[in-house]
Amino acid sequence: MTPENLLAIDNGTQSVRALLFDPRGNLLAMARVPIEPYYSTAPGLAEQDPNVYWDALCRACRELWAMDGVDKSSIAAAAVTTQRSTMINLDKNGRPLRPAIVWLDQRRTEGLPPVSGLWGAAFAFAGASETVAYLQAEAEWNWIRTNQPEVAKNTFKYLFLSGYLVHRLAGRYVDSVASQVGYLPFDYQKQAWAAGWDWKWQAVPITPDLLPELVPAAGRLGEITAEAAEATGIPAGLPLIAAAADKACEVLGAGCIEPQYGCLSFGTSATFNTTHKRYIEVVPLIPPYPSAVPGAYDLELQILRGYWMVNWFKNEFGQREEKIARERGVQPEELFDELVDAVPPGSQGLVLQPYWSPGLRSPGPEARGAIVGFSDVHTRAHIYRAILEGLAYALREGAERTAKRSGVRPTELRVAGGGSQSRAAMQLTADIFGLPAARPHVYEASGLGAAIDAAVGIGLHPDFPAAVAAMTRIRDQFEPNPKTNEVYDELYRKVYLKMYDRLKPLYQAMRR
Repeated sequence: MTPENLLAIDNGTQSVRALLFDPRGNLLAMARVPIEPYYSTAPGLAEQDPNVYWDALCRACRELWAMDGVDKSSIAAAAVTTQRSTMINLDKNGRPLRPAIVWLDQRRTEGLPPVSGLWGAAFAFAGASETVAYLQAEAEWNWIRTNQPEVAKNTFKYLFLSGYLVHRLAGRYVDSVASQVGYLPFDYQKQAWAAGWDWKWQAVPITPDLLPELVPAAGRLGEITAEAAEATGIPAGLPLIAAAADKACEVLGAGCIEPQYGCLSFGTSATFNTTHKRYIEVVPLIPPYPSAVPGAYDLELQILRGYWMVNWFKNEFGQREEKIARERGVQPEELFDELVDAVPPGSQGLVLQPYWSPGLRSPGPEARGAIVGFSDVHTRAHIYRAILEGLAYALREGAERTAKRSGVRPTELRVAGGGSQSRAAMQLTADIFGLPAARPHVYEASGLGAAIDAAVGIGLHPDFPAAVAAMTRIRDQFEPNPKTNEVYDELYRKVYLKMYDRLKPLYQAMRR
């Protein structure tokens, strides 16, 4: 039999998954290995041993091969998708010089020399100097060269997690164009390393030889080496095809390759994405990210601590539901949905602003989280519903900003990520947006997106529209309730949209 199945490796924030898909997008088998997202040696730091990712990848693959019905000889190609913006320094022997700096890390490097010359003058004239300074301070390389100069000096290659795993699998310093999301001198419009005259090299002073070769999504990164085959069980010589970062793969796996489809990701970081063929900056100087479709762009609005807030609530206030769920033998999410159902839409006037961890894509770096409108009727159920509503309000605001800049309004929502498994979250999202909200046929949308890249890359499907038509479909759809939408629309416009401007002076004082 001609091999036609596809191996997708998905290294997320909380686990590494090895997934086997067929050419019709059916998930045939999956092995999941949990990982500790990070450890912290000081407040705000988030690091992890790079070997944790590799060891989990090897274990996930070996567990996959041990499953009934899994035939390695049926696999035609493999692809890797990973969490974004996790950085790894390697020496000349390919060994890590320090722990990986995980995307959740909050270290900053203040007091760096500003971008100068004509670029500096242009940014000052445009009122963008603070934005550029923020980008400089966030860049992990700037922190390493300032605080660990010996590590910077001995760095042979500086890679995203995706590039590190490709190196371990294929023995080459190469990465996908569509995995380049972070603070490096990357030209997001041309989807290549920036030209030598670009201001980004001054903002993040790194030499081009430390960066990997880039291959477009669906291009060939290499083949599985004999050493990697021994460690993972993946057949040696199997083609390794370039996929994309996990959010971009999730958008593709949800079937959202046209701009009228808005893709919501209810994960650790909550996002609203639309795919466009035009380069559009929704926020000036903040670029759209590369799509998992070569040459296209994902316009993204991100809530950094998105459905992380749901886990925070469960850890702090949800012990009762966790205990009852264990006793009943059901998923805790069922009981948390009951909490939501116990409270009317709008949480009886309790409104949440979800900027627990702000960034440049939220209203501003000074933003904080806030809950307003407490009265004596409110319970923890109200708080839980207000969290879900606040996230949906913020994502709707991002969708409206994106539509204003792009000229294309979404007509339908596709929702992926862990939070999409909540019926209550899906329904209130449809009600707040006033749009149908659908779940993809598989929960593992990012893994499916990587498999689609692999399928196109080896010619199982002739192009991306054909691959999406064959490999993606809707599992179920939630229609908005017009009366509930009216309640939400009034709260959104009269309260939520005004909260930030009213609270901004207080946020600025707190920041100082």
